[in-house]
Amino acid sequence: MKPSHLPARVGAAALSLLMALPVAPLAQAQAIAPKSRAPVTVNFVNADLEAVTRAFAAMIDRSIVVDPRVKGSITVYSEQPQSIREAWQGYLTALRGLGFAVVEAGGLLKVVPEADAKVQTSTVSVGETGARGDQIITQIFTLRHENPNNLVPVLRPLISPNNTINSNPGNNTLVITDYAENLQRLGKIIAVLDQPGGTEVEIIPLQHAVAADLAPLVQRLADGGSAAPGVAPQGVSGGMTIMADSRANALLVRAPSAARLASIRATVAKLDRPNNLVGAGGGMWVVHLKNAEAVRLATVVRAAFAAIPSPTGTNAGAAQAGGGGVPQAAPAAPVAAGGAAAATAPLSAVAQPNTGGFIQADPATNSLIITAPEPLYRQVRALIDQLDERRAQVYIESLIVEVSGGDAADFGFQWQGLLGQSGDKTGLVAGTNFTPIGGKGNLIGVSAAGATGNAAGVASAIGEGLNLGLLRSYNGVTSLAAIARMLQSQATTNIVSTPNLITLDNEEAKIVVGENVPFITGQFTNTGSSGGSTVNPFQTIERKDVGITLRIRPQIGEGGAVRMQIFQEQSSVKTDTAAGTTNAGPSTTKRSIENTVVVDDGSILVLGGLIEDRYINSQSKVPLLGDLPFIGGLFRSESRERKRTNLMVFLRPVVMRDAESAARFSNGRYEQIRAQQQDKQPVPSVVLPINESPVLPARPAASAAAPR
Repeated sequence: MKPSHLPARVGAAALSLLMALPVAPLAQAQAIAPKSRAPVTVNFVNADLEAVTRAFAAMIDRSIVVDPRVKGSITVYSEQPQSIREAWQGYLTALRGLGFAVVEAGGLLKVVPEADAKVQTSTVSVGETGARGDQIITQIFTLRHENPNNLVPVLRPLISPNNTINSNPGNNTLVITDYAENLQRLGKIIAVLDQPGGTEVEIIPLQHAVAADLAPLVQRLADGGSAAPGVAPQGVSGGMTIMADSRANALLVRAPSAARLASIRATVAKLDRPNNLVGAGGGMWVVHLKNAEAVRLATVVRAAFAAIPSPTGTNAGAAQAGGGGVPQAAPAAPVAAGGAAAATAPLSAVAQPNTGGFIQADPATNSLIITAPEPLYRQVRALIDQLDERRAQVYIESLIVEVSGGDAADFGFQWQGLLGQSGDKTGLVAGTNFTPIGGKGNLIGVSAAGATGNAAGVASAIGEGLNLGLLRSYNGVTSLAAIARMLQSQATTNIVSTPNLITLDNEEAKIVVGENVPFITGQFTNTGSSGGSTVNPFQTIERKDVGITLRIRPQIGEGGAVRMQIFQEQSSVKTDTAAGTTNAGPSTTKRSIENTVVVDDGSILVLGGLIEDRYINSQSKVPLLGDLPFIGGLFRSESRERKRTNLMVFLRPVVMRDAESAARFSNGRYEQIRAQQQDKQPVPSVVLPINESPVLPARPAASAAAPR
C-alpha cells in the first residue's frame, strides 16, 4: 500500500502500523486471538468511504468491491490499540450507521446499500452460527412446537426494516435475513418461545360422576366462570381444554402447565363423589339437549333400551314403563303423493309429547327426564351424548331452464265476386273464403265489420301482417272484393327459475312460489221454485297452488355425497281463451319430476328435461283449382308453424357442516338482494317528492366479518 492512497487525516503511527502488519482472510481475522496479532490504532475521521474500504481490505487481505451507489464520508477511529478483528467490527458498525452493509457472495466481499443486502448475500446458516457483528447473513430456524406463522408478528419489529422474515409452515421453519449480531439475539428469543403449548393429554377416569355432566362444570371453573352453563367446550379457552369421553366415562384434559393440571385433578377428585340423592329404586336426572329434539330422542332411547334385561328378568324399558310398551312416533308423510296433492300435502308429522317409560321428554325446555338406577343412567347418558350432535345442513339450489321458440308463416288470397247486370233479378256469386291462423283475416268477416262503419271492428277482424285489398261498389255500396294476406311471426322464450332452500340433514323441506288459483268443482243453478220455496244457485270452488313447487328430503352420505328424494313441479295457467271454458274454469300446464338421486357435494346434476321440436303445415284450397300452377294461389291459403321447446332441470346441493358455512351463504344472498335494491333506486326528482325505495339494512359488524 502506498501512502498516497490513504486519506490525509490518517495518523502517521496508524499508517506505519497498517503498512507493516501482515494480513489474513476475513474468517481468520474474526477468529484470531488478540495476542497473535499486533494491536492497531485507526484514525479515519470524515475520510472518503472508498479509500477507507481499500485500507481495511489491505488489513484483512481480502478484496472488497464498493457498489457505485455507495458514496460519502466515514469515521472510524480508536483511542487505544485494538486487534484487527475489533477494528473490522468498528468499520462494519460505521457502515451500518450510514445505511450500508458488507455481504459475501462467491467469496467476494461487497459493500452495498442495506436495502439490497438481503438479496445479494450468499451466506446461509442452518441452526446455530458462529458469525457475529454487522455482517448480513440468512439463517434458517427450525421450530419443534410453535407454529412459525405465530412468531412472525412477534419477531418482525425486532428486525431491520430493510431485512426480511418469512415462515414456511410446510416444514415448520423461519427464514430470517438480518445482521449476524441481531440473529444471535433472535435465536435466543425463538428458543424461549418455541415451547410446548401445554401438557400432554391427561385421561382422568371417573368412578361416580358422569363425564358429560362434569366436563362443562370443570371447564367453567378452569376459565373463571366465563363459559355458558351446560355447554360443553368446543376448543381451547384460556389454554385449558376439557372434553368428555362418554364411552370410558373419563375426562380428557390438556393444561398449559403441570400446576394447572394438578389443580384440575384435585377439583375433579372432589366432585367425583357418590350421588346421595340416588335411592334403592334409582334417581332422577335432567339432561338438557343441545341439538336433538327431545320427543324424538326419548322415543329412540326407549326403543333402544327396551330389549335390555333388568335384574328381575323383565325388559328395562317395559319394567320402568309399567308394562306400557314403547310409544311410537307418528308415521312420516311421503315426500310426494303425486300431482297437486303432493304440492299441498303437509310436511312430515312430528312426534307429540308422550308419557310412560323411564325417559320423559319436556318439549318446552327440550330436555329429557330420566328415572333409572345409576348404572342404567350412565348407559343412557352415553347413548344420548352420541346422538345429541349438531346436524349438518344442506343448501339446495334448483335451476329450471326453459328455452322455447316458434316460427309461423301465413300466406293466402281470398276473393268474392258478383256476376250480372244492374237490374237483373238473378246473378252469380263466386269466391274463396279461408280462415288463417289466429282466426282473423276472413274476407267475409272483414266485409261485415266494414259495413257497420266500425273502424275498431275492422282492425280487429283483419288481423296482423300485410293485407292488400280490392274494393268494389255494388249498387252504391262499397265492399271488399278481394284480400291478400301475408304474415310471418317469431316468438322466443327464455325462462330461468332458481328456487333454493336450506334444510337439516334427513329433514324434508318445501318451497312454493306461485299463485293460488280457484277451480270450480261443482255448481247448482236455480231452475224455478218448488212449493213456494226459493232455491239459490251456488258454486263449490277448490283453490290449488299454481307455480313452482320444490319438495326435497336430503340425506348426507359418506364422502359428502347427498342422497335426495325430490318432487319438483312447474305449473302455469294458460292465457289462451280456448284453453278453458267459462263453466269448467281455466286450464293449466304442468311439468313435474319425482325421483331419487345421489349428488356429490357442490356438483350439478341434471334431473330430467324435455326436448320438443314440432312442425305444423296447414293448407286450405279449392279442389283442383288450388293445385293449378301459378293461378292456383288464388284458390288456396297456406300456413306453416314450427315450435321448439327445451326444458332442463338441474340441482346443486352444498353441505354446510358448521355455522361458518351457513353464514357464508346467508350473507352472500343478503348482500346480493341489498345490492339490487340499491341499484333500483328511483331517479331523484324535485317534482315527485318520493326519491327513495326500501333497502335492507346493512349487516352488523359481526355478521359482516363472516367469510363470503
